[in-house]
Amino acid sequence: MHCGLECKLVNSKISTDYEDIISASELLQSGPPAVYQLKSEKELIGTLKRMTVGKRNPTKVNKTILLVGETGTGKSTLINTLVNHAIGVKFRDDVWFQIVEEEDRSQAESQTSDVIVYQIFGFEGKTLPFSLTIIDTPGYGDTRGLEKDAIVRQRLLDLFSSEGGVEEINMVGLVVKASVNRVSSRLRYIFDSVMSLFAKDLENSIVALMTFSDGRLPRDALQALEAADIKMAKNEKGQPLHFLFNNCQAETRDEEEEDSIEYAWRQTAKGLEKFVNFLEKTGPKKLKTTKEVLNSQIRLTASIHNLQERIKSAEKMKDEIEKTKIMLERFEKDLIDDKNFTIEVIENYKSLESYNPESSWSWLILGYDGVTRCEICEENCHYPGCTMAWVASHCVVMSNGRCNVCTQSCSAEKHVKDTQRYVNKTRTVKKTLDDVKKKYTASVRDTSSVLRALDQKMEEVEKEITQWLDEAFRHVLKIKENALSVRTVSTEAYLGVLIRRMKQEGDVSKIKILEEMAGQVDEGTSNLLRRIFNEA
Repeated sequence: MHCGLECKLVNSKISTDYEDIISASELLQSGPPAVYQLKSEKELIGTLKRMTVGKRNPTKVNKTILLVGETGTGKSTLINTLVNHAIGVKFRDDVWFQIVEEEDRSQAESQTSDVIVYQIFGFEGKTLPFSLTIIDTPGYGDTRGLEKDAIVRQRLLDLFSSEGGVEEINMVGLVVKASVNRVSSRLRYIFDSVMSLFAKDLENSIVALMTFSDGRLPRDALQALEAADIKMAKNEKGQPLHFLFNNCQAETRDEEEEDSIEYAWRQTAKGLEKFVNFLEKTGPKKLKTTKEVLNSQIRLTASIHNLQERIKSAEKMKDEIEKTKIMLERFEKDLIDDKNFTIEVIENYKSLESYNPESSWSWLILGYDGVTRCEICEENCHYPGCTMAWVASHCVVMSNGRCNVCTQSCSAEKHVKDTQRYVNKTRTVKKTLDDVKKKYTASVRDTSSVLRALDQKMEEVEKEITQWLDEAFRHVLKIKENALSVRTVSTEAYLGVLIRRMKQEGDVSKIKILEEMAGQVDEGTSNLLRRIFNEA
């Protein structure tokens, strides 16, 4: 709506304190309360979105809050509530401002806005002694399930690692409905997924923000958090530290409901006062260890994905070797008599195929989403969803100029990042003794030496599998050491892969560590969670 201030001031009760804000806003609803969409400056931080209201004063303190929670818990309303509190809006003002955009976003935009950063500057001294930065993560537990939640980890690492991103936070708000009365399998998954994002040094910075509250003590919700064994700050009673909010501030008021809505405002005001007092006393936490946790999880995911591909390739290689040996032994006499005699073998090879990333527009415009792959090992070192890195050398799987994932730990310069990936394939080919000789050994005088070379190659393949398992195991130990929780379905699935392979290797000590970690997610819960998200 484009009109003058006289058009926008639809209610004479609205305080003139908000004239400047209203003049730069769009009227969405005449109310009461009159609802306005705040005008914000929008920018991209890589694949992330940042929306800013006002200009930051570097001499003023800024507090950063990160919000996580289940889809439908009212995070958007909570963000708008915090913004209105910062501006100083009261119930009697009959006005409400929104910073969260509720209109339907295009598919491309929503894919790159999994994490949105809201910055509210210029209102310090009204009700808050500081400015606010609010990091909104997409709701956990929606129909996109585990794949979407893996993207959240990548997006947060992007935010914490990118230039102009977030280097420290003051609080992590676990947004939960005050009406929660039990820990369902879905809620358990969400809690564990959220806790797995953060390092142990953030435990006392994690609080519960309980929405849709009626003002009463949410005993059932608190018991649910305690039953879930959430690592978070505690109050003087030993309960999970929590703050209560109602979600009806923007609702249209009529005479019958005005008193009840005003009561809800007062209850939320009490929650906000306690929340602000805690936040004011809470110092910033550097995100170094949390970045290490996110980094290890992403590298573990990439490592396991590549491990499975390499094991498949190795198994095919072993099958190829066995069949080649059988054919050589069968036709040994013919090979001696006729050096040009051919045999048919199954041959493994790699094919480069196009990969269509979810946010393909961001690749075309920004060059972000894609695959980091090694041209020497012919492996996909970070697939899918390598974001933020303009080039392969900046990819998260690289450290000290080398890759942490590919077989030979090749240098970063041997890698490329684009929209192509390697795919393992097989084909039937005819080979002569010289062909086999060239593939498996440099110097062969007879068939028996070819067979010895095949046995040696088989041993090399087995040794490589062991090295790959050890590499993935190191990532698991890093997560176990630093993360608040390892009780996630995705981690448990990766542990299952490692345990099965380690049992084949017979490494008892490592198997024990992995089984202890996997035991933290019981089998029934894991199966139920997978069924939930498969059926969603």
